[in-house]
Amino acid sequence: MGPGITTSEDDRGVRIVAGVIRNGNGEVLLVRKAKTEAFMQPGGKRSRDETDLETLSRELREELGCMIDVGTAIHLGSFEAPAANEPGWIVQAEIYDVEVIGVPAAGAEIAELIWVDPSAIPAIALAPLTRDHVLPLAERLGQGRP
Repeated sequence: MGPGITTSEDDRGVRIVAGVIRNGNGEVLLVRKAKTEAFMQPGGKRSRDETDLETLSRELREELGCMIDVGTAIHLGSFEAPAANEPGWIVQAEIYDVEVIGVPAAGAEIAELIWVDPSAIPAIALAPLTRDHVLPLAERLGQGRP
């Protein structure tokens, strides 16, 4: 089980669980929340007493209208980066490679979703976690190296 939500102003950390979702072409799904500019991987903050995969399942259902195939989930690691939408805060993320059941579609607070080739990123605004950790991981996954 991964960490819970941190709201203490002492450490300025936002703990999340996020998913790397790839299509048959090896492209990675990124989302942009309403009233924001940066694209990021889908996922979100844990509710009290949730496991990582329960959090990811809930977030993907709310944000994208699909479910994770829990049997496919692979923990890729724990990463930190400056928060894209909360200046002065750090995102502390548990990242999972997952397959989904259903077709992802923008829902809840998601304004836009796109599929990107992790080896040929378009000129778009990316969250630091996505740019520095998630897309490089996804590129290695596409080459068969986790």
